[in-house]
Amino acid sequence: MTRAAVLGSPIAHSLSPVLHRAAYAALGLAGWTYERHECVEDGLAAFLARDFAGLSLTMPLKRVALDSADERSDLAVKTGGANTLVRLPGGGWSADNTDVHGIVQALAEAGITEVDRVVVLGGGATAASVLAAASLLGAERAALAVRTPARAAETAAVGPRFGLPTEVVPFAELESALEGADLVLSTLPGDAAAPYAALVAASKLPLFDAIYAPWPTALARAALAEGTTVANGFAMLLHQAVRQVTLMTGVADVPVAAMRAAGEAELARRAAAR
Repeated sequence: MTRAAVLGSPIAHSLSPVLHRAAYAALGLAGWTYERHECVEDGLAAFLARDFAGLSLTMPLKRVALDSADERSDLAVKTGGANTLVRLPGGGWSADNTDVHGIVQALAEAGITEVDRVVVLGGGATAASVLAAASLLGAERAALAVRTPARAAETAAVGPRFGLPTEVVPFAELESALEGADLVLSTLPGDAAAPYAALVAASKLPLFDAIYAPWPTALARAALAEGTTVANGFAMLLHQAVRQVTLMTGVADVPVAAMRAAGEAELARRAAAR
């Protein structure tokens, strides 16, 4: 039996098991299992000592996962966090960041393949990956809108590592930051972006909202009401998982359609149960 898992806290509502198991089923990988485990930072070492072939990491483990790895991809190092650990042939772990791939693919599905100036809401780990993704799409300027600018310095430093000048602004200056931008990317949790929904919607800029459940968020509803293009977090989650399946199993041709269908069905089930 080959074991993989997703770790984090809280983890009960993670959609990753549904996505990965759907891939295993479609690929005929009967010997593979994918589990879900509650884990905080000081508990990661115990999981690394177990017989997992691959681990998906969510908050609050992305930084400690990077620091715990024996090998690190350039992307993981530059973004300052890893959401994927893969067991090396000789033992130890290799760290990577597949969130960036997920964001790029989610934007591509919404028809967004090139950007110039972006505004990012929030300053956490997802914002770091968003800055990396924006640079891959050709962004030349970024503004990071946060509640407390002094606490966002570490995330803001990610942009320049990818050649993307990044300024940090308080939410009070969001309106001016939106001027001249061509994409807004929200990494704020839950409905934390709700106070800025009207302002963002009025800009009529394309929107990426990293949330996938419950959907739509207040921010997405406001943007959709204006007829704005909106990409959501489910597409990001799906495509980062696709890349993880390849890294963990070695299979290049991953069944995206099967994973998407399984994820959408589970989200519909959860929405009906609420």
